[in-house]
Amino acid sequence: TALTTQQKLAGIIGLSCWLPLRASFPQGPISGANKEISILQCHGDCDPLVPLRFGSLTAEKLKTLVNTANVTFKTYEGMMHSSCQQEMMDVKQFIEKLLPPVD
Repeated sequence: TALTTQQKLAGIIGLSCWLPLRASFPQGPISGANKEISILQCHGDCDPLVPLRFGSLTAEKLKTLVNTANVTFKTYEGMMHSSCQQEMMDVKQFIEKLLPPVD
């Protein structure tokens, strides 16, 4: 949805995920409001539900759709289909980088 909406978004965070319907996306970069969107994708290397390979393939596909420099794929050693403190710290830093502080 974030890659196809015309609403300008600050960023995308994907945790233990894959890109469904990836074949329906264009073969080249997307156009529109989010063509320069920043993406943080996180995945555990022991995920039994969504294999790390699916996450890795998704990151590679995302790099063809938006600016490669804006796609970050992080893996977490020993993490299953869950979360860990380091992942949450990475998410926090990503959000803080993209969203201005509220006064």
